[in-house]
Amino acid sequence: MNRSETLAALKKNPNPSVLIVGGGINGISAFRDLAINGVDVLLVERGDFCSGASSASSHMAHGGIRYLENGEFRLVREAVRERNLMLQNAPHIVKPLPTAIPIFKRFSGLLNAPLKFFGMLDKPSERGSLVIKIGLMFYDAFTGKGRAVPRHKFLSRKKSLANWNLLNPNIVNTAVYYDGAITNPERLGIELILDAESENPNARALNYVSMVGGAENTIILRDELTDETYDVRPKLVINAAGAWIDSTNKKLGVSTNFIGGAKGSHIVVDHPELRATIGDHEFFFENDDGRIVLIFPLFDKVLIGTSDIPIENPEEARCTDDEVDYFLRMTSRVFPDLNLTRQRIVFRFSGVRPLPRSTAKTVSQISRDHTIEVLSGDWTNLTFPVFSLVGGKWTSFRAFGEQAADKALAYLGLTRKRDTRSLPIGGGRGYARDVEEPNRQMGSLFAWTGVSQERLKHLFERYGTRAEAIATYINSGTDSALESLPDYSFREVAYLVQHEKIIHLDDFLLRRSMLAMLGRLTREMILELTHTLGDILGWDGEQKKAEAARALTILADRHEVRL
Repeated sequence: MNRSETLAALKKNPNPSVLIVGGGINGISAFRDLAINGVDVLLVERGDFCSGASSASSHMAHGGIRYLENGEFRLVREAVRERNLMLQNAPHIVKPLPTAIPIFKRFSGLLNAPLKFFGMLDKPSERGSLVIKIGLMFYDAFTGKGRAVPRHKFLSRKKSLANWNLLNPNIVNTAVYYDGAITNPERLGIELILDAESENPNARALNYVSMVGGAENTIILRDELTDETYDVRPKLVINAAGAWIDSTNKKLGVSTNFIGGAKGSHIVVDHPELRATIGDHEFFFENDDGRIVLIFPLFDKVLIGTSDIPIENPEEARCTDDEVDYFLRMTSRVFPDLNLTRQRIVFRFSGVRPLPRSTAKTVSQISRDHTIEVLSGDWTNLTFPVFSLVGGKWTSFRAFGEQAADKALAYLGLTRKRDTRSLPIGGGRGYARDVEEPNRQMGSLFAWTGVSQERLKHLFERYGTRAEAIATYINSGTDSALESLPDYSFREVAYLVQHEKIIHLDDFLLRRSMLAMLGRLTREMILELTHTLGDILGWDGEQKKAEAARALTILADRHEVRL
């Protein structure tokens, strides 16, 4: 069903068993899990899917080694397991990531670590080699039998400087361990949705539909494109609105104080020397103020982050100049001879982590674990319960979604039929592990579709094995490369528009592709893509102008991209 058909069906049958409010990764994961278990479930998102905190991640699938110091062993064990499952189930998007920790002290933190563990210290403190060594030994141990990456190793100062010649010579050594890189998180999110809908005709996800109110047995939804409203009567509501959980509950007449959000910002820089210097390694380290920061290889660019700042209003989250200054300073601490300036920044972004409200003195001490808060009975004026999904992160999305689904299934009196532990995601299905296999697959597709080997390579890199469906679609009509973006073609874009719920131009620029984040946009490209999408979606001249203006405003306001 397309969007219009889904909304029409909603009018005829406004009684989904489960309504999920919020189309970030937590809501999407619960949606997929319920869908594969046969539940009639509706997900609504007031903007585009993965456009809130889920679009502002550090692109890492990691166990969170620093959580060990807070005694969160269950969280680390779960996250390491989920990292391994992501590498297995989405190999087209999640790749093994060698991670280097530059270490400037040997014995620092020996006392601070146990004091933190017992809750007797909450200020940041720099960790030395010995503390990091102990942490990595635990970290490796949590991988257990499901080892998907090599064990950690320590490199001497001499070896470290030989590997990375621009590294600060004041280091004492480096540690190298493996996590995972989520190369395109937003694409992973949309593929999870498409998988869920293909599995279950009674599972539907709608973007640009908001929940505006509710009482007794009825929820009011509004189509943000037409302002038309829809009354639905679910048996259960899952509130997955992230940083907006409390304001969403308020619309249902329920006062909650679950979220104490923390803003995390990043910058993307175009700096070939820095990119060549780090190679295929992420640099993940503790800055001299005790904050954990990262320098991450993102295709041909470098991602730098992140901040951890309390924030009350998630709508105000922007990457500030002060944060940029901080990122530039901390990069120069690791690579002092590299000249990294603001002029190298091609993209900024910021999001709000939906952390639980806490009395901790520093944001870093707030747990990154996830919980499900249940509202029902005398606490509400509703006939159905509300499950609020508090916390969570990209690495553990599958586990959190599974836990939410288990709770929902139990409430509905249903038993689980399937789980997602070994379920491939989107273009990860049938994805070749053998280095030579992609060449054989592309050779077969070339013979079948006539799409050139070069184009097929781009398609496989972007979409994994979904490239076959896209190449077949390309071959079924007359196609041509875009003038301002020759590695994309008209029919490739048309396929995405028709199959991936694209409503606005910025959906494509920011979330169905990496064009904006990688600093590839030009004004000519914006105009050409506006006309391309407009011709496919039937926009008239005025709507095309409005879409271009909307995209340019979002890029300037939220990402400091001015074209």
